[in-house]
Amino acid sequence: MSSTRNKPTLAVVGATGAVGTVMLDLLSTREDVWGEIRLIASPRSAGRRLRVRGEEVEVVALGEECFEGVDVAVFDVPDELSAQWAPVAAAKGAVAVDNSGAFRLDDDVPLVVPEVNAHAARVRPRGIIANPNCTTLSMIVAMGALHAEFGLSELIVSSYQAVSGAGQAGIDTLRDQISKVAGSTLGTQPGDVRRAVGDFGPFPAPMALNVVPWAGSLKDDGWSSEELKVRNESRKILGLPNLRVTATCVRVPVITTHSLTVHARFEREVTVAHAQEILRDAPGVVLYDNPAAGEFPTPADVVGTDPTWVGRVRRSMDDPTALELFVCGDNLRKGAALNTAQIAELVAADLG
Repeated sequence: MSSTRNKPTLAVVGATGAVGTVMLDLLSTREDVWGEIRLIASPRSAGRRLRVRGEEVEVVALGEECFEGVDVAVFDVPDELSAQWAPVAAAKGAVAVDNSGAFRLDDDVPLVVPEVNAHAARVRPRGIIANPNCTTLSMIVAMGALHAEFGLSELIVSSYQAVSGAGQAGIDTLRDQISKVAGSTLGTQPGDVRRAVGDFGPFPAPMALNVVPWAGSLKDDGWSSEELKVRNESRKILGLPNLRVTATCVRVPVITTHSLTVHARFEREVTVAHAQEILRDAPGVVLYDNPAAGEFPTPADVVGTDPTWVGRVRRSMDDPTALELFVCGDNLRKGAALNTAQIAELVAADLG
């Protein structure tokens, strides 16, 4: 193994982006399993110095030579760049851990959530492991724990997705719109917010003082790409190719942290007490569920934390095999950088 101190060498591709920035923070605060860490980005970012593990490291431009001697390469870049460069890294002998959507549904690429299906990371015919979409990741750790106990048969979810899921442009757009509506009486007449905010940025409608029932791109029969990701990725992660899944994805005026309401039906009868016991003991899950005391997760409280937070656990009034839940997860941490880092650490442990 080519590394300093007999530890594997890690490359972070997309180190200067929003997810890459969170990745560097995680690498600086989690248990240090890495030898050399190389920071890679576009040519325009080459030469910048970023701090990781308390040291400044120079960013190098993406190219084939970057992957020489690398054991694990994590990719926090758009789909098209991952599609081009992850196979290059794999060909150079690295295990590529990709955070984009380029490989998630490839039969030869495992889609991994360490708390749910860590074993899948060991079978990687293409030398690539995929990281799920942030919306799926916001609920799947909790659902995996419940599935292991009760046997999941159906999911009906509505997401409330933060604007950072649309990148920095989404964040900038919401902050700009908030400044335009603050202190006004807008939101009382049809179209007044639309006229006041002007530029919608990456969204099809105003985000300030609004919710937008759309995330992703248009697919067949009116479904969005985000909704299909929840369906297809949940099936693959849980190993349930015929799982019934329906999702409606909604964008809300929150900077970071996705939330979902979940109606989960199981193969056998469930109780709230048993479900809460499972969730309380599940790795990567925090049960915060006392409505009488006003205790349930909200994005404003969950942002910046690592776990999946679960509250409002109820048994369906009309179905003793179904539960209703509300979940929150930081879409830049567990929803992106953290899960990628955890996968990379799984690989590092195997290399050792």
